[in-house]
Amino acid sequence: MKMNDYINDFTNHLKEAIEIANNSNLTPYNKEIRNVLICGLGGSGIGGTIVADIVSPKVNIPIAATKDYSIPNFVNEHTLVIANSYSGNTEETLFALENCQEKGAEIAVITSGGKLKTIAEENNYNSIIIPGNQPPRAMFGYAFTELFFMLNHYGIIDDSFKAYFDKAIALLDTEKTNIQKQAMELAKKMYKQTPVIYVANGFEGVAIRFRQQINENSKMLCWHHVVPEMNHNELLGWRTNVDNLAVVFFRNKCDYERNQIRMDINKKVISEYTDNISEIWSKGDSVIENSLYHINLGDWVSWYLSEMNDVDAIEIDVINFLKGELGKI
Repeated sequence: MKMNDYINDFTNHLKEAIEIANNSNLTPYNKEIRNVLICGLGGSGIGGTIVADIVSPKVNIPIAATKDYSIPNFVNEHTLVIANSYSGNTEETLFALENCQEKGAEIAVITSGGKLKTIAEENNYNSIIIPGNQPPRAMFGYAFTELFFMLNHYGIIDDSFKAYFDKAIALLDTEKTNIQKQAMELAKKMYKQTPVIYVANGFEGVAIRFRQQINENSKMLCWHHVVPEMNHNELLGWRTNVDNLAVVFFRNKCDYERNQIRMDINKKVISEYTDNISEIWSKGDSVIENSLYHINLGDWVSWYLSEMNDVDAIEIDVINFLKGELGKI
């Protein structure tokens, strides 16, 4: 399969993930959960970041995501730790998991196999197993969806997310042609440019996903920032070294109104230095729908750019080289 095949199947991934979760045999847990830590990196880890963005404003306990060997000192027997590694062999996640085990945390697992699946089986951890042997970033729809079901199982969130996923799936299927057209137009503006991605606070995970897809699929550098934080620093950077930049604002009707105003002003400031500015408004009535809309559109952009750049979107030779060198130590 090519990367565009995976992107084209995105809503099917979401549907299958829901079915897998509904058929998973998760055991009850009665201890008080006071915080949540989601461990994962790359294509697996970004789901934790986006879920934390979506869920944190609505729950009464903190939800953090770690993308390192280390874990926060707050982890204890009242922490729900969700280890999320598609391959099940992510070095940093396995190190972090071991530290969490030593702290006596409640541990749950989302994976397709590998060492993580073995650890879950040996310790009777709650786990959701998803289809394996595919590029992790292409299977985002599975791990992302299962995180909601895991949080629901532990009573962190209610089940209202299920209706939003159904609506998001219907929306993406209905808008597929328009999303692809919009993505192609945006890719043309980003071709041979350095993309600069801006979002409002609450959607940084979506911007990171877009950046990562451009990095991995399109084999391009780019950067992102968040409003309002960028107004206190990066906005001043729009003076020098501003050639060959393609700016895109991912916007949502639910963005805080003061941030909406800020983004409009930002466009005026940046337009003095480049006319390559795009504004993409999401569709849908929930943050889940808005996020999945932009994620799917961004994935298509990264595919079109890979075609324009004449690169293999799936190839990750340099990452495999890095892992190989680390394996020697």
